[in-house]
Amino acid sequence: MAWLYLGLAIVSEVIGTLALKASDGMSKLIPSLIVVVGYLTAFFLMSQTLKTIPVGVTYAIWSGLGIVGATVGAYFLFGQALSKQALLGMVIIIVGVIVLNLNSK
Repeated sequence: MAWLYLGLAIVSEVIGTLALKASDGMSKLIPSLIVVVGYLTAFFLMSQTLKTIPVGVTYAIWSGLGIVGATVGAYFLFGQALSKQALLGMVIIIVGVIVLNLNSK
């Protein structure tokens, strides 16, 4: 169940981050409410994850996949450019998360 919580926490955090961009400095009501709900949900779910999964593993997966999710989401929603270097960086992040997860107890 902890892995499901972590996955949902990452999705919630990415939604909150993308809504933060859409909120225009928290000046638009609906995106601003999505930011608050997204982050509150993300932190609650992450707190549940930490009952089972070690902090280092949780945070590595959270931050790594959050970066990838926010970058891909920004590409589709806001037309943010993705260079070859950015794509390579995301591959390196994903590989790092996998290696950390495979080698952690």
